[in-house]
Amino acid sequence: MALRLDDKKAVVTEVAAIAAKAHSAVAAEYRGLTVSDLTNLRKTARESGVYLKVVKNTLARKAVEGTEFACIQQALVGPLILAFSLEDPGSAARLFSDFAKTHDKL
Repeated sequence: MALRLDDKKAVVTEVAAIAAKAHSAVAAEYRGLTVSDLTNLRKTARESGVYLKVVKNTLARKAVEGTEFACIQQALVGPLILAFSLEDPGSAARLFSDFAKTHDKL
């Protein structure tokens, strides 16, 4: 589904606002995960205080531009899911690490 310009701006604004107040950011490739796997990952992320979002790479690059996470712009290639730690700086990385132990596709 194609996003209209207003929708794209809203996504960039939302992700940029989260990135501005996040302690850390992690991007992971989700290719091969099922819908139920992603649903479980999102549920765990909510419980851990991690903002999780699948965003087009071009929109993600614009969203992190001008933030402390601008250094990840070059790495945003392929089907990625972004995670921003809002409470504990290591919670996003820990979320992906723990999830990858039981799901080899992440």
